[in-house]
Amino acid sequence: MSENADLTSVLDRAAQGGRITAEEALELYRRAPLHALGRAADTVRRRRYAGSEHIATYIIERNINYTNACVTACKFCAFYAPPKSDKVWTRDLEDILRRCAETVELGGTQIMFQGGHHPDYGVEYYERHFAAIKQAFPQLVIHSLGASEVEHMARISGVSAEEAIVRIHAAGLDSFAGAGAELLPQRARKAIAPLKESGERWLEIMELAHTLGVESTSTMLMGTGETNAERIEHLRMIRDVQDRTGGFRAFIPYTYQPENNTLKGRTQATLFEYLRMIAVARLFLDNVAHIQGSWLTVGKDAGQLSLHYGADDLGSVMLEENVVSSAGARHRSNLTELLHLIRAADRVPAQRSTTYEHLRVNADPADDPEDGRVVSHLSSTALDGGTAHPELKLIDAG
Repeated sequence: MSENADLTSVLDRAAQGGRITAEEALELYRRAPLHALGRAADTVRRRRYAGSEHIATYIIERNINYTNACVTACKFCAFYAPPKSDKVWTRDLEDILRRCAETVELGGTQIMFQGGHHPDYGVEYYERHFAAIKQAFPQLVIHSLGASEVEHMARISGVSAEEAIVRIHAAGLDSFAGAGAELLPQRARKAIAPLKESGERWLEIMELAHTLGVESTSTMLMGTGETNAERIEHLRMIRDVQDRTGGFRAFIPYTYQPENNTLKGRTQATLFEYLRMIAVARLFLDNVAHIQGSWLTVGKDAGQLSLHYGADDLGSVMLEENVVSSAGARHRSNLTELLHLIRAADRVPAQRSTTYEHLRVNADPADDPEDGRVVSHLSSTALDGGTAHPELKLIDAG
């Protein structure tokens, strides 16, 4: 049998719902014709969401960065500052609550609480902040942090990872955002984040969280010098845990941004590598429900294309984002544009919840919300103009 026939056989099996091996996934990622790969992945998506396959989802959220002080010094990061640097800043609780209030006013349903690994922030810090947010805004879902933050806060407070998860969940954390996964295979991870926990430990903590009733998403950072084999190994490591727990709601690959960090853009993932990853992930991660396109890092056109390569979700109108924007992600959008992107991909947009229920199906463009204030980077220290919308400020900072 020829190599092309072998690839076609694997694609057909995957498209029909059969499980493929990591070795087969690597061959598809390396050599399968791009359009055939996309068709197979879209077939899987359509079958998984039969009856609602015409829909692509989005969410309105805010990424609240509480501090940039961080002890891990990841080489790809342009956001952090060493804890003793004069560039360190932190947001007080009053400011955080003001940002939550704006999120609610703009129709947002979720906040991502994201920041550096501050040397003084243990479990108690997160308990206090999550409890205050939930008390003031019980309708907001706190979809935040990840295994790296759990490992850090547990060490600062001198408790186990299990106790840390139980306590912050009781205080108000709803689910983990899968932060800190970057690349899970050992060589690739040590090359870009040598001070972080191992990929195996990251997965151990996420598996523990799942068993404690705290679900999560899973992510991958592409383009920092990892090999194709390491990218597929990352998927395999996630799938193995998912086989045991079922706790990963989605997989979200995104691309390394090259500005203002020590990697300095020596390697980057191409558009085609990204689309191939979206497709292979949809074929290989047969136990993960959702695949999300990342327009924020790859651009709106590429994000739109991802909906034809297996993705069923186009992410968010992110009212605030500072982390990848600090590294050069300059893509911005608004609700009207995001709805148009989804429709131009021949899908019906639907606003979703954190757990992917449809909150509002935008079936008729005539009924679309027209709030011009719902824009990405409404507040951002990383983008010019991100704080230049005084007419959009809803609540006086005081």
